[in-house]
Amino acid sequence: MTAGGAASAMSGTAAVARRPGGRSARIRAQVLGAVRELLVEQGFDALSVDAVAERAAVHRTTVYRRWRDVGGLLADVLDAAGDDGWQPPDTGTLEGDLAALNGEVEAGLTGEAVTAALIAASFRSTQAAEALRRFWDERYERCAVVVERALARGEVPGGTCARRVVVAATAPVYQQILLLRGGADPTLVRQAAAGVALAASRGLFVVDEGPGLGEGSGQVVHR
Repeated sequence: MTAGGAASAMSGTAAVARRPGGRSARIRAQVLGAVRELLVEQGFDALSVDAVAERAAVHRTTVYRRWRDVGGLLADVLDAAGDDGWQPPDTGTLEGDLAALNGEVEAGLTGEAVTAALIAASFRSTQAAEALRRFWDERYERCAVVVERALARGEVPGGTCARRVVVAATAPVYQQILLLRGGADPTLVRQAAAGVALAASRGLFVVDEGPGLGEGSGQVVHR
């Protein structure tokens, strides 16, 4: 994913290539590539270890030994997607940064069929769901810098929750494309960013640290 990188990074190709070389890395790249291809072509129900092994031209016992089952394969695809160097854009304003993030999310969701397929598969596999949660957690941690920069520029008050800002800005794009299947909407990309930036400037995302801020709610930035 690019959230910025949160959606398109799920293709995972660059991430696999960044790992150490050798036979093991080559096999992993072949297998994860096969998982992505088959998931898009045939869907979750048709995905199997045997089918992946055949597509990857890897012996089935190798796949079973390393990944065990479909859940393990999907989890590794998602974990690989988070192992990249993506950073959120810096446009000079919070609204601009959020709009740029939304643009990357939109491009990833509409341009990479595997992204939506992986998200859908996470509802069918506990291992994939856990891996997807790790992926989002890591992405939102990277995106906290967008709000940190806004705080330094005086655009938002101290105590603003970075994760809640980014979630609120990007959520309409995910809903438009994944839930409503409405396709790209550049106007929505800009409107969502502008609305959330305005709300953040007025303190609507300020939270108290402590029991009221639930686990996973995100980083709170202070002056």
